[in-house]
Amino acid sequence: MKKIVFLIILVLNIVFAQSFAQTKRSSIPLQHGAHRLGKRTDAEMQKWREHGLGQFIHWGVYAIAGGHWQGKYYPGAAEWIRSWEEMPKDAYDNLYKEFNPTDFDAKQWAKQAKYMGAKYMIITTKHHDGFCIWPSKYTDYTIKNTPYKKDLLREIVDAYDKEGIDVYLYFSIIDWHEKGYRSAIPETAEEKVAYEEFKQFTRNQLIELLTDYPTAKGLWFDGTWDKAWIEQVQFADDLEKEMRAMRPGLIIGSRFRADENGKRHFDSNGDLMGDYEQGWERDLPNSIADVNGNDWDCVMTIPENQWGYHSEWRGYVKTSFDLIDMLVRSVSMDGNFVLNFGPDGKGNIRPEETKLAKEIGDWMKINSEAIYGCSYVNLKKQGWGYFTRKDNKIYLTVFNRPINNMLNLEIAKGGVKPVKAYFLSDKKGVDIVNAGRNKQNSSLYNLVIPADFISGQPFVIVLEISQSDDDKDTYQQAIT
Repeated sequence: MKKIVFLIILVLNIVFAQSFAQTKRSSIPLQHGAHRLGKRTDAEMQKWREHGLGQFIHWGVYAIAGGHWQGKYYPGAAEWIRSWEEMPKDAYDNLYKEFNPTDFDAKQWAKQAKYMGAKYMIITTKHHDGFCIWPSKYTDYTIKNTPYKKDLLREIVDAYDKEGIDVYLYFSIIDWHEKGYRSAIPETAEEKVAYEEFKQFTRNQLIELLTDYPTAKGLWFDGTWDKAWIEQVQFADDLEKEMRAMRPGLIIGSRFRADENGKRHFDSNGDLMGDYEQGWERDLPNSIADVNGNDWDCVMTIPENQWGYHSEWRGYVKTSFDLIDMLVRSVSMDGNFVLNFGPDGKGNIRPEETKLAKEIGDWMKINSEAIYGCSYVNLKKQGWGYFTRKDNKIYLTVFNRPINNMLNLEIAKGGVKPVKAYFLSDKKGVDIVNAGRNKQNSSLYNLVIPADFISGQPFVIVLEISQSDDDKDTYQQAIT
């Protein structure tokens, strides 16, 4: 009798679970929610997924002010200085007349990014101030009307293309300079007409960017939190479809639009609206569970909260050790890590950023195999560092070397089997000691670091493995 009751309960649980899985998507009917479930599997998205490391550049006329106005220090992010009550709007809006970055060298920027190990870059084509670094035909507030005159975006795209670095275009929906822009929902007839014109202006600029810079791989949106834009559900959805039809393979993050209930990033059913999650800004997930199986990247500043150029960095400034840790941690959770740079008004990347780029590049020259094309490993996290994986190799990146020189490794029953281990830097062997099993019947191993091994940087040990059939299936599901 007990056995029959148990079987009935088991069947009911299975039916309930299947019913829940089938009804989750239809629990809230949506016309403008996510249009795709799960990860994209095309070649363009797979390439993005394998990049590992990217570069962000915030650059515009705010770099002239550099976080100061008439001797006063602006404590916020430098690119927001126009919104500061002590900064006269007319004064800011005329800074473009002084924008003449004579030291700018796009080729040098691209070479530095390549040395650092960046596989893609994001460039601010237009930030919230509305200034365009390309000669848009839809506004006079562009690089064309500065003393510099030349198309900065063209120089950047061409230089990075030449170095084999994919370019993504940052675009702010917020535009403080354009008269039709509204933060609040338009109420009067005049405001509604003006906002309709602004929407068309926004569409025109996006189509212009995709047309004039056809090698750009995707769009990175910002400033989409205003109530006025959140209300434009049909317009934004139609515009996204238009851009995707125009450029097959185009990659768009989760920030562009909202569903009909005002939900951004994730729709009302919890499904991602975009090709990857764009919500990890100056923050990292705590665990793989936090990303819910979605593609994602983390965009990170070097000081605490400065994107555009600020001449005075106050507070904690991240070291190359910090940034490499964040990079490996991101990849270990199936994400990419994007590091921000803020050139000054003349086009110079500040010395502190140059130094960090070189230090990261020096590390990547030796250890990039543990980054590019790597993904999450279903192994218990250890205090010494992170796991990443590619095919039959697991990479152990060590940030906290144990005093006893032993790296603990716990492998669940039916998982992978260690074959051999060695340092990535010089291929010298590392001993693998079988330490038995724990109460959960997981296999325990210790990888023994030679006592005379010295490294002033995080180092990588490669663990070659043989795969069980269960592990092969799990791994293939994880990387697609």
